[in-house]
Amino acid sequence: MPLSLCRLILYVHDVSLLKRFYQLHFSFELVEEIPDEWVVLHTGHIELALHRVGMPWRDQPLNRSSSNVKMVFNVKSGLPELRTSLLSAGVAMGDLKRYDGFPQLMCDGQDPEGNVFQLSQSDG
Repeated sequence: MPLSLCRLILYVHDVSLLKRFYQLHFSFELVEEIPDEWVVLHTGHIELALHRVGMPWRDQPLNRSSSNVKMVFNVKSGLPELRTSLLSAGVAMGDLKRYDGFPQLMCDGQDPEGNVFQLSQSDG
């Protein structure tokens, strides 16, 4: 039976904040919403769902340092300009980088809750 990934769920403290972040900076369209609890954004082939953390964790500080997840978003063109725009908006962004034998320009960033994402632009 063939399977395919259709949705990634991030457990977050502030659903509204992250919804605004991803809509403002990445222009992701809203698919569904339960205000302050659940949001699904269309990101291309995979939906990004933002789910408010459960009651036992709502008063706990975020601990993203233990996460091993990195979301990777393809950028067709203009990655350096997008990075500059995000930096100007106060988004934590790393340097542009390349790796030998890998035809991609990349940079990492963090959303307002510290979730790590990568922007990747193919050379071809």
